Amino acid sequence: MQDPRTAQLARLVVQYSTRIRKGDRVLLYGETAAEPFLRSLFQEVLRAGGHPHVLVNLSGWTTLTGFDEDFLELADEEQLDHPATFYELAYDTFDSRIRIYSQSNTKALSGVDGAKLARRRRALAGILRTQMRRSAAGEFRWMTTLFPTHAYAQDAEMSLDAFEDFVYRACHVDGSAADPVAYWNTVQAEQQAIADALNGHDRVTVRGEHVDLTLSIKDRIFINAAGDHNMPDGEVFTGPVEESVNGWVRFAFPAVYQGSEVEGVELRFENGRVVDAKAEKNESFLLRMLDTDPGARYLGEFAFGLNYGIDRHIKNILFDEKIGGTMHLALGAGYPDTGNNNQSAIHWDLICEMRNGSEVTVDGQVVYRDGRFVR
Repeated sequence: MQDPRTAQLARLVVQYSTRIRKGDRVLLYGETAAEPFLRSLFQEVLRAGGHPHVLVNLSGWTTLTGFDEDFLELADEEQLDHPATFYELAYDTFDSRIRIYSQSNTKALSGVDGAKLARRRRALAGILRTQMRRSAAGEFRWMTTLFPTHAYAQDAEMSLDAFEDFVYRACHVDGSAADPVAYWNTVQAEQQAIADALNGHDRVTVRGEHVDLTLSIKDRIFINAAGDHNMPDGEVFTGPVEESVNGWVRFAFPAVYQGSEVEGVELRFENGRVVDAKAEKNESFLLRMLDTDPGARYLGEFAFGLNYGIDRHIKNILFDEKIGGTMHLALGAGYPDTGNNNQSAIHWDLICEMRNGSEVTVDGQVVYRDGRFVR
């Protein structure tokens, strides 16, 4: 019997997040474990009058080939550089895409050839650029969400049942909200007030136990993320002026990127660029990512997590970056609708603890202290 919360989440994603309309072409993709959710989304898109197109990845989605490990083991240089044809077509011409994190093995790529993986990422960079460009122009409605699997539950050190409860509670489709759409509309209004207060300013100083940074947000726009691109959601973010970031930051939470985990990351910036980087675990992976391309050493995002219902770190960035009382920075590609034009094949979010002893000032005024905005 299908979990009714799965169908409720599908309705929320189609009706609220992506606002599927009659005639919309919609790409749905995930791994085989997500079959119940893919089916619910397929049905909801049809009910909305859209045209669903399903792509199922049999073993990983990182390379967009369907079989990540086999591809990275056997592909030659020409094959590594070959485009992901069907995905390029969808991102170029469709109205929406819904991606479902649904991995059966989150560590599948931890032992692959890093150089080959980086080369494949560069080959796929145009898809990310297209997504950001068309999204900023209002032409493409993209959404990323998650279907609970044993692998994610193990990473979170939870049983599958407990993890399912955690996921659906964070999305407010567990019955805690009588009307999930109304709930997320309320979140949208509350976060918009924060974004409006930050817009139109310049100098930002972030200080705390784990951070001492200055940066500029001049002529940049804070975006209210309240469920239209991620579910669950709960953040406000912008792209800093690319060459304005100076100082250092230590990320207390493990940084997980496409199956590889790095701990104890510390970065130092000069004029926007990472000039020194170290990690307590898997430092070599961190350095490889920073050397992906020139844009990988600059920030594409500066954000505050505002979902206080997500109260623990589960080694999944879709949830972890939303933890209420944290700040996250993304290395690499920026979102053009914020005003940031940094380009890179990566977009890697790293999370900084802000709930104890932190303070953020904007143009000299304290706006945030100990994990919450000052009202």
